[in-house]
Amino acid sequence: MSFIHVIMNRLILILFLILVLGFQERTDYKATREKMVKSQIEARGIQEPFTLAAMRSVPRHKFVPKGLMESAYKDSPLPIGYGQTISQPYIVAFMTEIINPKKDFKVLEIGTGSGYQAAVLAHIVDSMYTIEIVKALFIQAKKRLDDLNYHNVLIKNADGYHGWEEKGPFDAIVVTAAAEFVPPPLIEQLKDGGKMIIPIGTPFTTQQLLLVEKKKGKIKTKNLMFVRFVPFTRAKDE
Repeated sequence: MSFIHVIMNRLILILFLILVLGFQERTDYKATREKMVKSQIEARGIQEPFTLAAMRSVPRHKFVPKGLMESAYKDSPLPIGYGQTISQPYIVAFMTEIINPKKDFKVLEIGTGSGYQAAVLAHIVDSMYTIEIVKALFIQAKKRLDDLNYHNVLIKNADGYHGWEEKGPFDAIVVTAAAEFVPPPLIEQLKDGGKMIIPIGTPFTTQQLLLVEKKKGKIKTKNLMFVRFVPFTRAKDE
């Protein structure tokens, strides 16, 4: 056998192994994701079909740092750098279900982080808008969402306190960082009949996950559960 044939055979073997291992990785993550949905989400009472389908579809391991990919489907939040985290899978599912998203919804998220919550919602709604104040996370999340073909997600680098007025009003708003009070601009940008979910309380302590509903211009709130979120970061000049 010639030297060229030996090299070609080795290249074919390498390509074969890459394909096999890649397929195995996809199979393993899919099975792990299914286990996550059944044991962490359905078992805790999440029943909304679109929410469950989205949680089964979004590759959570692609929204965490490479060194944490094997922990992506564990029942806990994970650090993503810059003092931020990707939320526990159950919390993502709970916040998604509680706003009851529909296909024709326009949804705003404050605190893109890795982009995972936005991706979950993008599987359900036509128009997803998300704001991230940390420039490095914004750049990473935008590339990740683009690479994964989430073309119905529009992201910008800004202070989420002010919302995204020119894109409102929104059918729902999801805030993934703890604020000391509900930002008035977000209430203004919430459509009549819309819902907002936001953690309210002191940073680095237990907060209340609050449901805010706007009906005929009036605001109704409801405490849902105790949570721990990273602080709502503001622009330095605010």
